[in-house]
Amino acid sequence: MGHPKLGVVYIPAHFAADDLEQVVAFVAHVGAADFVTFDGAELTASLLPVIWDRSVGEHGRLLAHLALANQQWETALPDVPALAIVHGLQAYISPTWYPSTAEHGRVVPTWNYQAVHFTGVLTFHPDAEWLRGVVKQLTDKYEAHRPDRWYVEDAPDAYIEGQLRGIVGVEMTITKVEAKNKLSQNRSVADQLGAIEGLLSEPDSQAEEIAAVMHARIAEQVSEEG
Repeated sequence: MGHPKLGVVYIPAHFAADDLEQVVAFVAHVGAADFVTFDGAELTASLLPVIWDRSVGEHGRLLAHLALANQQWETALPDVPALAIVHGLQAYISPTWYPSTAEHGRVVPTWNYQAVHFTGVLTFHPDAEWLRGVVKQLTDKYEAHRPDRWYVEDAPDAYIEGQLRGIVGVEMTITKVEAKNKLSQNRSVADQLGAIEGLLSEPDSQAEEIAAVMHARIAEQVSEEG
């Protein structure tokens, strides 16, 4: 039986996200990934909060945990790499927003988005101490900025031990990182600005956010060229 081919993303050169630190910041900001595995017959996916630990190996590792009752950790084939997908902002782009529509009409609708795909081998950790470490890292990430933050140690130790017995640690040793920013870079600056203006008129807050990302990218490009 053939295995599905994972970890290959269509990324035209103008949509490639090549700035590693920006990719790292993006993954940290989103904070979760869809882990996709193969059991020999079907693909299975789980959305998990993640920590990207870059201190080991060439690309680092993703750390997460999932419910013990989630059979994905038992059914994933150990010899087939897994895929972890981090989704970012996304929005519809209307051709009516482009000045070039009135000029020549050779335009079509599109979809702008940001995404990072990780490919790697998964290791599952039932060990309580390993799990406690990951839970503390995730807790620190999301509680550190709070004036009256919560610590794992705030809960009764017996309760935490019981909770740890209900989850399994997930470690992806990353072999490939593929990052894509599809932000209308293939259009003229006038069309990009038109798309930004159009996005800002949409009622969807996500459209406004992706407009801000597009505007920042254009400003950075102008600064570099200037």
